[in-house]
Amino acid sequence: MLVTGLCFVAVTAMVKYMGPRMPPAEAAFLRYLLGLVFLLPMLPAVRAAHLTRRQWKLFTLRGVFHSAGVVLWFYAMTRIPIAEVTAMNYLAPVYVTIGAALFLGEKLAARRIAAVVIALMGAAVILRPGFRQVEPGHVAMLIAAVVFAGSYLLAKIMAGEVKATVVVAMLSIFVTIGLAPFALADWVTPSLGDLGLLFAVACFATAGHYTMTLAFAAAPVTVTQPITFLQLVWAVLLGAIVFAEPVDIWVIMGGALILASVTFITWREAMLKRAPVTPTTPETKL
Repeated sequence: MLVTGLCFVAVTAMVKYMGPRMPPAEAAFLRYLLGLVFLLPMLPAVRAAHLTRRQWKLFTLRGVFHSAGVVLWFYAMTRIPIAEVTAMNYLAPVYVTIGAALFLGEKLAARRIAAVVIALMGAAVILRPGFRQVEPGHVAMLIAAVVFAGSYLLAKIMAGEVKATVVVAMLSIFVTIGLAPFALADWVTPSLGDLGLLFAVACFATAGHYTMTLAFAAAPVTVTQPITFLQLVWAVLLGAIVFAEPVDIWVIMGGALILASVTFITWREAMLKRAPVTPTTPETKL
């Protein structure tokens, strides 16, 4: 998940650099279309998977969720600062953690719930709703967080049934298909430079999704997701150093709350794994 975070920050930097030179749907479509080259070594694993009808339906549903999320994210990335996009994107992992407990049966003890609430408070401090104007980019990210959460939950389900390469390959295929009609509806001929930049985005994004899928297969979502909050530090530094975006004190304060909650969740999980015996019933409710 640490490698995943670094890959996604690289994606953020390149998309921000490209700016609004082409429609968000087209940029997202070309990113996935160019990324299909990475499917070539994955094709044998896909053919050998022998997916069931249920699995095809789940992959299709994930493609729908992720297509919508990618378009909204590309749009927001060109409209609001990197730190704000990253902060609002944290809502998706929080929704995933809650959804995993509700739908996948993963344990979510009271202390971890409190940490999630603190993380949400940190995101609220960064966004400051009611104290400033809400831009279209903020609305786009609010919706994107919900659909990305659905995509990640489906990824968690499929990671336990098929290989990580199959999960990544099916995501690329279905998202490319899902984005095609929206890209063609507002097509702008891209330059060679834009194509090269979007291919680099595809490289880092594909690597990020692969390492994320490996993490989902290796550990509960409540363990892997908190690590993604470290992206805030990298995003704030990136925005300040590369794009001259001012470092907002509220972003720092909200980020401190989020990182504190993540530190506690990670520490708590490590302590539980070190326990020599199974905790008693009252302890598991803490």
